[in-house]
Amino acid sequence: MIEEKDIINVDEPELTAGERLYLPQIAGGMRTTLRHMFKKKITVQYPEQKRELRTENYRGVHRLNRDEQGRVACVACFMCQTACPAHCIHIVGAESPWEDREKYPVQFDIDELRCIYCGMCEEACPVDAIELTPEYDLVGRTREEMIFDKEKLLMVFDRTKETKPRKNPKITGYSGTGCADEHTVTERGEAH
Repeated sequence: MIEEKDIINVDEPELTAGERLYLPQIAGGMRTTLRHMFKKKITVQYPEQKRELRTENYRGVHRLNRDEQGRVACVACFMCQTACPAHCIHIVGAESPWEDREKYPVQFDIDELRCIYCGMCEEACPVDAIELTPEYDLVGRTREEMIFDKEKLLMVFDRTKETKPRKNPKITGYSGTGCADEHTVTERGEAH
């Protein structure tokens, strides 16, 4: 039961003669319309003209980075797949043929239509193998064309490596990162 002290009565406000004619509201609306009419136009005639993007924080099409030897930098740790809220990343890992890592991705797929471009995969990757590029003009005629496999993601890296260079994080024990340049790594993986 609601008590009488908790009930609030709201009375209709009394309008003046000018407010009943709605002239001040019409004048305010016309003032806003005229202000917008004479503003500088910022329309871009896409695709002939393109806006300049802030590439340091723009999240576009994914790419798989390559290491110094030209191999895929991914170590198939499944962190990006686990962190993805849209569940659009699918990885199949296998034992690596190279001595500097345990695993590598045999299959790496990203469904670009399902992705929400949040950047969680980029943040979760410990070896900076996956990045979001400044590319945004993504076109496909079928759903299958929009599922990027490992080869297609590596092609995006080859196309965009000058536009957005790898961050090269310092991860202990992985030779493809900045750790080997600044520290010596012991057999147990401790940096000195």
